[in-house]
Amino acid sequence: MLQAERLFLEFADAILTARCDDEFERVATRLAHGLGFRWFAYLQLAEGSPKLSSSYPKAWTSRYVRLNYHRLDPVVLRARVERDPFSWGAGGAIRPRGAAQGRVFEEATSFGIRSGITVPIRGGFGQMAAFTLATDDPLRRLDRLLVDTRDIVRLAGFYFHAGLAWPPTRGSDPAACAAALTRREQECLAWAACGKTLSETAILAGVSKRTVAFHLENARRKLDAVSTAHCVAKAMRGGILS
Repeated sequence: MLQAERLFLEFADAILTARCDDEFERVATRLAHGLGFRWFAYLQLAEGSPKLSSSYPKAWTSRYVRLNYHRLDPVVLRARVERDPFSWGAGGAIRPRGAAQGRVFEEATSFGIRSGITVPIRGGFGQMAAFTLATDDPLRRLDRLLVDTRDIVRLAGFYFHAGLAWPPTRGSDPAACAAALTRREQECLAWAACGKTLSETAILAGVSKRTVAFHLENARRKLDAVSTAHCVAKAMRGGILS
């Protein structure tokens, strides 16, 4: 097993048992360090104040929240319209528009935050979140990190998001959620959790690829998930999958 995959499995297990913000932060920080990054950050935008959980320097996060930098941050603005993970940093594809946006990047750099990879996460009713792993290294070294970690960072973002939204101490009754899914839906989710593709799951379940896609779509709808990875995270979080 690759080192990155082992780190992710440890992260997933720990997220499933985390019960407070401090525990979530410790789990995500450990993953970030293990994958070669220095910090993690999770920003959720909904009604009211934004929710920010991160291992960034406290002076930076306090200033970021106080000055509502999420309205100017080029990374957050990109995450609002992007669906796939993307990298950012000096000389990268994201260019600040105007002095105000440029100031956010400049101030982040003054705290050592130079580049990172961000996972956009969509929610209902226009809500969104962004999960980021960042480093104080230049973008060119980050590009090498992404070769082995992009997919894992994507999954980690959805697991972290689902964990915060549905911790063990609150949320729907797992038994009720499990009852809402058919046996086939649970079976297809279980194979997805093992990393199987639609074609592989179709062979294992003895159904067509289109049928597998149908069951996974139904499971996503029932669990209000934005992707199969998010659905797997929610199912594991709720005790539907073990």
